[in-house]
Amino acid sequence: MSEPDELYTLRAQFWLGHYGLAVEEAKSVARRPMSPALKEEREEFLARANLALGNYSGIGGSSPGLQALSIKAQFDAASGNEAAQAPLLDNIKSLAGSHSNDASVQLTASHMLLTAGQVKEALQCVSAAAATTATSSITMEHGLMALQIYLRIDRLDLARQQLMRLRSGDEDSVLTQLGSVYMNLASGSTGAADAVHTLSMLSEQYGPSPLLLNLVACALMQQGDYAGAEFKLQECIKDFAEFKTLPDTLINLICCSVQQAKPATAVVQEMQSKFPQHPYTMGLERVVQAFDREAVKYKV
Repeated sequence: MSEPDELYTLRAQFWLGHYGLAVEEAKSVARRPMSPALKEEREEFLARANLALGNYSGIGGSSPGLQALSIKAQFDAASGNEAAQAPLLDNIKSLAGSHSNDASVQLTASHMLLTAGQVKEALQCVSAAAATTATSSITMEHGLMALQIYLRIDRLDLARQQLMRLRSGDEDSVLTQLGSVYMNLASGSTGAADAVHTLSMLSEQYGPSPLLLNLVACALMQQGDYAGAEFKLQECIKDFAEFKTLPDTLINLICCSVQQAKPATAVVQEMQSKFPQHPYTMGLERVVQAFDREAVKYKV
């Protein structure tokens, strides 16, 4: 950007999962003079941080980007209720169609569609910006989103190409570093050490967050260090107890417990009670029901 970037810290805090700090930073920089474009971006990051904290009320505004986030707030609040979410998906698709050149709208639409399992549609929302060399924070986010989607559909080749575009745009960006972490984790144990190194640097610079601690735990599990991973996850629960426990933390704890032959019943029950509509919980329930049906056939 040619103008002073007043939102650098705000963006970094949000991207790294420091949502509470991001809210505080967004309120702090509101008093500084900045362009209309940066003011709108600040309002969007403030809304996104509140959504990440589970604060769904009061999200909205006149700009297309804030309108999209208002729809996402309603969508997130209706988690687990497909009947309530269906019209909201139609609304975001309509908004994205009428604002095809609005990067913020397209990014929010991609997040919602991916959550709904509409992977192809989610990729289409960010593919145009992701196919170019990213030159702004918003197109960098499109690039990282596309990278994550490629990893989800097991296209490591396309994800690797996307990472190269991010590096061409800004090799030192937080988003580029996160992209390299995701790429290394997807590469298996061979990339785990590099992922831990990058995450350690980010934690030293910005402080640990639930996101960073969970990523470190995943990298340690890739290396077979389940005890070390469990320590990081317990640290996450202890140090960030004021926030709602991330389902990722509980899922990773279950994995660590199973791999160490430790009882995981308590963590599974906590996952089922706190996140009954999470795909992991619902998938586990389907497996248990299938097992019970088969077990009846062999009952003596």
